[in-house]
Amino acid sequence: MDLIDTHVHLDLDAFDPDRPMVLERARVAGVGELVLPGVTRARWPDLDALHRQYAGLHVAYGLHPIFLQDHADADLDALETWLDAHPETVAVGEIGLDGSQEDLDWDRQWHYYTRQLAIARERDLPVIIHSRRALDEVLKGLRQYEGVTGILHAFIGSPQQARQAVDLGCCLGIGGPVTYERAKKLHRVVREAPLEALVVETDAPDQPLAGHQGERNEPAMTAGVNRRLAALRDMDPTEMAIITSQNARRILRLPTGPRA
Repeated sequence: MDLIDTHVHLDLDAFDPDRPMVLERARVAGVGELVLPGVTRARWPDLDALHRQYAGLHVAYGLHPIFLQDHADADLDALETWLDAHPETVAVGEIGLDGSQEDLDWDRQWHYYTRQLAIARERDLPVIIHSRRALDEVLKGLRQYEGVTGILHAFIGSPQQARQAVDLGCCLGIGGPVTYERAKKLHRVVREAPLEALVVETDAPDQPLAGHQGERNEPAMTAGVNRRLAALRDMDPTEMAIITSQNARRILRLPTGPRA
């Protein structure tokens, strides 16, 4: 099976004790490629080092809204310089908006989000977007920066919002939440969305699958997400894996096969 985990934070400390084993377990599970998004300027060098050390890793660089207190306007200029120096970058991300925490200044979030959309458009790069209780505003930003497409990470919006995202040329990142029986709205999204709009992810080490609550998530669990998508669409898991991997390669412009 040829799966792509389109969102995993392999650079985080949670993977320091056994990172090579995590990657080996992923490969055994059929996950041959991983996309690693950046969250702060300070972590970009770690991502670059991992990309060079291990096969099958793709990198994105961005400024995540949750880490707003760690960002400075100079980081936006640094992002432009970094992207120009790293042509292997597959996306600008993880960027976006978060309405779940009152201490995250909305105006500053919007400033960083839209500036990074502009940077992506200037460089003809897709984006990887975080959206928590802010999906309508995220979609508004995409409309303002026409032509920018990418992945709406950890999508849990309504079917109507999913249709809007797809109309804007985006893919929906589906992860662990889809494996929970209570996620009826997300199940409906997966059933109704065009197959060409679905990609799979883990957000590891976060968002563990049903039955693994409290555990560290891993990219190997992409296979479980894929099985759940296949069941919801009454498809063979291998067929679903082929489709979601094709979608990931298209939206992120990845090579046509796993990197050696």
